[in-house]
Amino acid sequence: MKLKVLGCSGGIGGSQSRTTSFLVDDDILLDCGTGVGDLSLEVLKGIDHVFLTHAHLDHIAALPLMIDSVGELRDAPVTIHATPETIRILHSHIFNWLIWPDFSAIPDHSRPFMRFQPMNVGERVELGGRAITALPARHTVPAVAYCLDSGAGQLVFSGDTAYCAELVARINDCAALRHLILETAFAEEQQGLAVASRHLCPSMSRTLLDELRGAPAVHISHLKPGVGARIMAQLQAAGSVLSVRRLDQGDVLEF
Repeated sequence: MKLKVLGCSGGIGGSQSRTTSFLVDDDILLDCGTGVGDLSLEVLKGIDHVFLTHAHLDHIAALPLMIDSVGELRDAPVTIHATPETIRILHSHIFNWLIWPDFSAIPDHSRPFMRFQPMNVGERVELGGRAITALPARHTVPAVAYCLDSGAGQLVFSGDTAYCAELVARINDCAALRHLILETAFAEEQQGLAVASRHLCPSMSRTLLDELRGAPAVHISHLKPGVGARIMAQLQAAGSVLSVRRLDQGDVLEF
């Protein structure tokens, strides 16, 4: 499998600050932040599945616009995989005919432009020899992480999360883990804000990483604009068995 980083920033502000979105192979999106807007219409038409970690705007901002752009151009609905709570939030606050049309009901219920597929923690979806499993996460709204499994290797994306012992345990169960994409949104001096918003800061990320048994390549995402260099310096100064690198827009990870 191949994952291309369309966006991994914790905010906007410049051409390299696209919010969380990853293109997996040619037909799957992992989250649907502003980075999706850089894809061509032809590529967007080929996306059959979207896996959402949670309903916050930086992770779903492009979803309504994408469905609007490709709905009439496709022969089948785009399947949106998410927890029942995330689906409820999207129905109530986005696809509610006030903010945006309900594309799960148009042009009609029997042939909609998109369909929601509930997915709970621990559930696994298989797509042509590839598997995606929802893992536990801890955020201010219901959220999940994901494990992507090609059969030859695995990648885990934490989504937005505070320290989560259950997530650590599930990562440690991934015997073929090649890559870990770990959010670290705030600098160390912003630890109080990280705790309140259920994100990670460098010391929290190091605690999580030090509990891992494997040796994946660790890629740090969701850095807030303007403090990314400081966050990475603090992470690297903290020291750990696992080295870390900053995830960048345009990176391609294979596994």
